Amino acid sequence: MPESELKSLRPLVSQSKPRIPRSLKDLTPTRAFHPTKFFREMILKSLLTPRKGAHKNPKLPKLKGNKLAITWIGHAAFLIQFVDLNVLIDPNFANWLFLLKRVKRAGLRPEHLPEIDLLLLTHAHFDHFHKRSIKQLPYKPKIAVMPLGMGELAHGLGIKRIVELDWWETFTHKDCQVTLTPAKHWGARTLHDHYRGYGGFVLQYRSRSVYHAGDTAYFEGFSQIGRILRPEIAILPIGAYEPDAFKKVHMGPEDALKAFRDLKAKWFIPMHYGAFKLSFEDPEEPPQRLIEAAKQRRILNRIIILEEGVPLQL
Repeated sequence: MPESELKSLRPLVSQSKPRIPRSLKDLTPTRAFHPTKFFREMILKSLLTPRKGAHKNPKLPKLKGNKLAITWIGHAAFLIQFVDLNVLIDPNFANWLFLLKRVKRAGLRPEHLPEIDLLLLTHAHFDHFHKRSIKQLPYKPKIAVMPLGMGELAHGLGIKRIVELDWWETFTHKDCQVTLTPAKHWGARTLHDHYRGYGGFVLQYRSRSVYHAGDTAYFEGFSQIGRILRPEIAILPIGAYEPDAFKKVHMGPEDALKAFRDLKAKWFIPMHYGAFKLSFEDPEEPPQRLIEAAKQRRILNRIIILEEGVPLQL
């Protein structure tokens, strides 16, 4: 890509300078925070909700030719398999994130995973970059790809090689190209590390391509990602959108459908719902709203809602 075009794409998301928090509201990028409501809606309701789901022992397919397989582990975690390449994205098998209870179990256990060639981490938030989950992998990943500023966090996890990318940069491994794409989110793991990058990934393997958006709100960059990288399959987040202020950093089902339209992808696989109560909507609401909105737009036949731990071949 010409450097002039690359520079024109970078300002899609503003990089605000960090400042000292003045109140608890400043601990979230939207400032939509009330301690009592936060505790009641997210912590207490999670504690009182019986944990659902079950770990499966997946029958991972033996792929031939140009086939690929996608297994949703839960939340934003996916195993994507090509004929000679296994890619793991944002693995998280935890039943707890600090005080936040997981309300639906991961679809499989770490020991069920095959040897991982590429580990992709979209950003440093604890629900996406969960160190203990990476340490639990039976085979240490050969290569981990992540945004700029995250590499120092990945040391000591047994990863053989760490690759950091800026937006629109591409890493090539065998027949696979991995490109870090822009997102409308933020990358800090704590209050003092706003320099860490964030984004999504497009994997291109021979003639197949899969886009994992990471965490993001809706923004104009989806049309640019679609125009430049032309993903066939779009894995898009649909949860953590209530209250409305959260839509500054997350998408609801309707915004995700707009992103799918902009990307011009063939298939839409939803994620980022059901496992952790990260916002105020009911955990069951996002897929229901997605189905209704897709019916209205007459594209329900292009939506694939996966069951955790069950591989899909395409």
